[in-house]
Amino acid sequence: MCSPQPIQEKKSGEFPTYDEVVEFHGHSCGGLASGFRVAVAAMKALGVERPKDEELVTIAETNACGVDAIQFITGCTAGKGNLIIHDYGKHAFTFYCRKSNKAVRVVTCLDGFMPEEMHALRPKVFSGQATEEEKARYQELAHQGVHAILAAPEEKILKITYVDIKPPQKAIMYQSIPCECCGEMVADGKTRELDGKRVCMPCYLSATNQ
Repeated sequence: MCSPQPIQEKKSGEFPTYDEVVEFHGHSCGGLASGFRVAVAAMKALGVERPKDEELVTIAETNACGVDAIQFITGCTAGKGNLIIHDYGKHAFTFYCRKSNKAVRVVTCLDGFMPEEMHALRPKVFSGQATEEEKARYQELAHQGVHAILAAPEEKILKITYVDIKPPQKAIMYQSIPCECCGEMVADGKTRELDGKRVCMPCYLSATNQ
């Protein structure tokens, strides 16, 4: 059985390394590398450190790999309620500091950083039709792209803008109650009324055939 490895406490101003982010995510890729650069740049721009609670909030406009880098570095997570995902398919992220009431929006600009040859190989690799040589070449190109993203000057890959936003709502703490249909515990604020009973969403959808 694997024992979880605790995140090592960093000195003030220090950030996790990219290798640590890769270990958390499971693999290295261009999306993870760009998320790494985004997270570090945002925290520097806001002058904040990794929060213990909801002091920092991230609003991500994608649910892709870069979000894992942002979770690991910023401490904004779905479980704490300070990671909000609106999957618009855009590599754009807004970071809001509750203490200073300041926010920055960071957008990635990666044109030219991932080798063009990758675009031709990608469909074959992800459809399982690539040869071993093509797979190896794809990985080689991906490694080159990651290195380019990590080494690039910040202004070449990121657009950072200070923005005014309405403070995001803090995480809501719900009470758990038993669903009056299946008996499983459910957050009271997530139930629906069905024939005078408070039921969980799956039971509600099943009964109403939605």
